[in-house]
Amino acid sequence: MSDTSEETYLVVTSEEGRYSIWPEYKDIPWGWRAEGTKGTKQACLDHIEKVWTDMRPLSLQRHMDGESQQ
Repeated sequence: MSDTSEETYLVVTSEEGRYSIWPEYKDIPWGWRAEGTKGTKQACLDHIEKVWTDMRPLSLQRHMDGESQQ
């Protein structure tokens, strides 16, 4: 399948809180889950830009948050 603007994408998230887009017609890879947003490639990328405000993996966020509370 070619990369066209008509192709539908899903916003997916990993267990570490990372975001990505995935073509709707493909199976979502292990370790990732559909976040609930779907649309054009650009719409999905725009959504990710709004919601993914901390690029650190969740494990690092938790570690650093734990250190700052000590």
